[in-house]
Amino acid sequence: MDLKLNGQRVLITGGSKGIGAACAQAFLEEGCGVLLAARDGDTLARTADGLRALGPVETWSGDLSKSSERDRLVAEAGRVDILVNNAGAIPGGGLLDLTMERWEQAWALKVMGYIHLTQLYLGAMKARGGGTIVNIIGLAGRHPRYNYVCGATGNAALIAFTEAVGGKAPDFGVRVFGINPSGTRTDRIVTLAAQSGQSVEELSATAPFGRFAEPEEIARTTAFLASPACGYVSGTVLDVDGGSGHR
Repeated sequence: MDLKLNGQRVLITGGSKGIGAACAQAFLEEGCGVLLAARDGDTLARTADGLRALGPVETWSGDLSKSSERDRLVAEAGRVDILVNNAGAIPGGGLLDLTMERWEQAWALKVMGYIHLTQLYLGAMKARGGGTIVNIIGLAGRHPRYNYVCGATGNAALIAFTEAVGGKAPDFGVRVFGINPSGTRTDRIVTLAAQSGQSVEELSATAPFGRFAEPEEIARTTAFLASPACGYVSGTVLDVDGGSGHR
């Protein structure tokens, strides 16, 4: 299927690895150019070098937990047709395990980062009458648990934010929607498995299909929904969870 994305310029935050890097590959394969933003410049450069055979790849390095850096990214990036908000990993732990400082640090990147970049790009997209914003959120926002209370609460806020803004955005000619991945085989999952004393295979044994989602599966979903092939999607947050929410 031709997704009719050829020539679109896509900004992906958290683009140096995991779901972000997989999204870059998916969009490049559809003829897009991508701008990858991440904090670790060395990892970002290696990822970009590995993708350039597929198409044009640019990079931007900075700390998107800071509002001034988000402003700088928008000023330096130029026109963006599709924004994929993906940066941020909120730590696990219960309410009594995390300091307020840690909550604020985690939310500064993922929660406030998504909100601020959406605000900045929605304004630019409204001015020209078109564009798409995708928020990669997380299934914990649907099924909160005490031992991931910081992340679950942040994700729930982003789900509500995405639905509210995505309901209004079509009045501007813009689409805003979200994707909630369940457990996905990324470096973060490998680290979490090691911390628990288990392998990824052991940790995923009870997941649907006996495995975690692959980053490429989330990435292809992102590209498909962001394309004109799904041009009536806005205000929706899709759970990509293999049915785990109903098990």
